Amino acid sequence: MDRNQRDDAYRYGCLPDRAPLAAAYVPMQCSAVPAYEPGEALSRGTLFPGLDLPFMNIVNSNLKSTPMTEMMAIDFVADELELYLDTHSDDAEAFAMYQTFLALQKEARERYVQLYGPVTQTDMLGMRDYAWLNNPWPWDFQPKMEV
Repeated sequence: MDRNQRDDAYRYGCLPDRAPLAAAYVPMQCSAVPAYEPGEALSRGTLFPGLDLPFMNIVNSNLKSTPMTEMMAIDFVADELELYLDTHSDDAEAFAMYQTFLALQKEARERYVQLYGPVTQTDMLGMRDYAWLNNPWPWDFQPKMEV
C-alpha cells in the first residue's frame, strides 16, 4: 500500500522532489488535515495530530472551559494555521480555514471585551474611561449563581 493512501498518512512528511543524496532533510508536513478542535489544540500544544509528540508520552489534560480559554484556543488555532501557511501558501483549504478562524477570533474578542473588559491595549480604543485595572480579572471571575 502506498504511504499516501494510508489512514495515518498525515503522520508522515514529504521530501522535496529529486532530493540530493547525503543531505539532511526534515520532512515537510503534507496537509493541514486532520486537525484537533481548538480547545484540544490549545491543550496539546499543536493543531495537527501528526505533530503531536508529547514529551515522555505525557499528555496535557484539557483546560477548564471559560470564556478566556475559548478565546485563547481560537487565537492558538489562527496562529497555528498562519505558521502552516507560511510554508504551504498554496493550500486553499487551509487558507479558507484560516479565514474562518480570523472571523471567529474577532467575534470572540469583541464578545469577551464587551462582557469582561479589555484584553490588550487596542481593546481600550473608543472606551469612555480607563478600564484596564477594573476587577474582576479574568482569573478572578466567578459566575453568578442562579437562585
